[in-house]
Amino acid sequence: MAFNPLDHSGIPLEDQIRNWRELGVDPIDPELTDPYTRCRIIQMNAIEVEAVFFSHMFTRNCPDLDVKRKLAEIRYIEQQQQKVVNWLLPGQASVLETTLGYEQNAVDLTAWVARMEPDPGLTQAYEFGVLEDFDHLYRYANLYEIIEHRKAEKIVDQLTEVMPGRPTPMHHRHPFDNVREPYDGDTVDPRSRLHALTIVAAEQQVMNFYMNVGPEYMEPIARQLYQEIALVEEEHVTHYETLMDPAETWWERLVLHDYNECYLYYSFMQTESDPRIKAIWELHLNMELEHLRIACELMRQNDSREPESVVPPELPEPVTFEPNKEYLRELLATQVDLTTLGTGYVREAHERFVAMQEKLNGAEPPPSVRVVDTNIALTGRDYRLETEGPHPVEALRETHTMPR
Repeated sequence: MAFNPLDHSGIPLEDQIRNWRELGVDPIDPELTDPYTRCRIIQMNAIEVEAVFFSHMFTRNCPDLDVKRKLAEIRYIEQQQQKVVNWLLPGQASVLETTLGYEQNAVDLTAWVARMEPDPGLTQAYEFGVLEDFDHLYRYANLYEIIEHRKAEKIVDQLTEVMPGRPTPMHHRHPFDNVREPYDGDTVDPRSRLHALTIVAAEQQVMNFYMNVGPEYMEPIARQLYQEIALVEEEHVTHYETLMDPAETWWERLVLHDYNECYLYYSFMQTESDPRIKAIWELHLNMELEHLRIACELMRQNDSREPESVVPPELPEPVTFEPNKEYLRELLATQVDLTTLGTGYVREAHERFVAMQEKLNGAEPPPSVRVVDTNIALTGRDYRLETEGPHPVEALRETHTMPR
């Protein structure tokens, strides 16, 4: 029987506060852990951070002190959940190793969402974005070899290929062209709401991470690459957040956030290979069920609506981390030369795109090109992990004016 989180009560709120011993979880072993367990940890940290940020913004816009108090109580527990989840990452992992995990998460999660998305317009948005995350993984893999003299398969295993996507220099677009048309909240499939929120949370986390860790490097090429890709992540957050219907009320979004947390914790509980981590997903799911119940009551009281008007009547198919090699290769072969114009997608280098390229990339090669050139100079080749045969669009790149 399908699981409907609206039909379940979780752990009572007063029983959810954990002590220091309970919060002091042991991190995963980076040498032994399934890379997709790392991805699930990274994604649930993104979801918890988004929940906290949303709750703070709601509080700043809410005049009701009782609602603010309830938001504060739940938010404290969300903060404890975030501390448990993010502290599962190992301290011995370098910033670059964590970065490669972030990009593997972005690639395979966005590819899965694109494959499952019921709305063709939203599918296109995810397909467009994933080819850029795919290229970021390739750029950071080359940086990892330059700085740490290690190969990215240590992090991604053979699950995700590492090779050029849409070249990062081509990601720099005029801000006008990063804004998409939103879905219509009155007609959209509820799954689309969950997909959009999930990917916004993932991209927001990457943007914030790169904004903060980039200056920690001494090597100029590393500092510059993080700076460049952090600016692209700003574009990605805009690209995805503008897919959401701005007419959604705060109460709708509160329910949506808590429902989405239930959805993802349930999904990861179903697919987690590590029993210890699976137990954390199950515990957090039982906490989130109560958060969702409270959010639904607040929506009924303040918005005079039922939560079923916003979310699915039962959880959709579980979110699954799995290889997307064939799918990504097909996208590379058909969409690598796309850019955006207004709210749509084009193949022509239009006036605004050219002007932005000249401002950013005109004076000298950008860091994303120099990092590959540097690795070639040091090792005689760029770093790739191609498990399905040669890159599907190398011939296209040879005949195009596309930068590496």
